[in-house]
Amino acid sequence: MKMMLAVSLTMFAVAIVLLALAILLRRRSGLPWGRVSADDMGPGRSLQRPLYAARLGLTGKPDYLLERHGTLIPVEVKPGRRATRPYDSDLMQLAAYCLLVEETSGRPPPYGLLRYAEMSFRLDYTPAVRERLLDILAEMRDLLDAADAARSHTDPRRCAGCGFRGICDDSLVEPR
Repeated sequence: MKMMLAVSLTMFAVAIVLLALAILLRRRSGLPWGRVSADDMGPGRSLQRPLYAARLGLTGKPDYLLERHGTLIPVEVKPGRRATRPYDSDLMQLAAYCLLVEETSGRPPPYGLLRYAEMSFRLDYTPAVRERLLDILAEMRDLLDAADAARSHTDPRRCAGCGFRGICDDSLVEPR
């Protein structure tokens, strides 16, 4: 009887330690509590297919979709970024995920979350953000249809990671 009590108390103590560790890790993640309904991170990925909005010709896979109060919240994780302010391109990527959630679920998320290595940022998904994103998408479509498009930056690192680097006459780095 004493042995069973000792094993039970040990298991209870281990459970408490594991719960405390889980709470600590969740707080360090910078993300709110919510059920993860889909994820595109790590080996156990559950978001098999990307979100797709045929009407907009837009597709994408957020790193996570959190379900909070019956609403899906897209989360984009950039673990290598250590900026104190979010990059505009990351915010627009997150806005695109918000738009995809809206188009595929019929309900716009109130916000999306962007997680850098040490900070989290919230992007309120407002009509103004939506309109800005739609304007950017229209501009991108126009550039894809154009015979020639000028480089929009002066950063060689961006050219180095570009998928068009091998055919771009305006690249700041040598072709691969």
